[in-house]
Amino acid sequence: MKTNWVLFTGIGLFYSLMAAIYWVIGGEPVGIACLILSAALAFMVGFYVWFTQRKIGEILPEDNLEAEISDGAGELGFYSPHSWWPLPVAAFAVLAGLGLIIGWWLTAIAAGGLIISIVGFVTEYEQPEVSAHH
Repeated sequence: MKTNWVLFTGIGLFYSLMAAIYWVIGGEPVGIACLILSAALAFMVGFYVWFTQRKIGEILPEDNLEAEISDGAGELGFYSPHSWWPLPVAAFAVLAGLGLIIGWWLTAIAAGGLIISIVGFVTEYEQPEVSAHH
């Protein structure tokens, strides 16, 4: 992960330098703001990866030059193979975008549906606690 946080920190520094240069040569305010926000995003990702690496506290196979491919083997995470929740999330997100064009009422309806579908998507595999007292 060392490579990752160094890469994102470098990207953040690059965007910061470009924002400063663009500001000095008299660039437009929107472009300057976009470059500053891009730098902030890169720094946030770099900080998160650096913090995660420190929390893990060990050298990962990606950072070990002597590592074999098999050193990185194992379970990478759980990915739902049959979830239908991305469909309503995407549909309500599109409706929210269209609501910005058509009218606020559609955006309000879509935001409500989007919240419900995101909660359903996130809690799809949550199991309720079974109480010991029947």
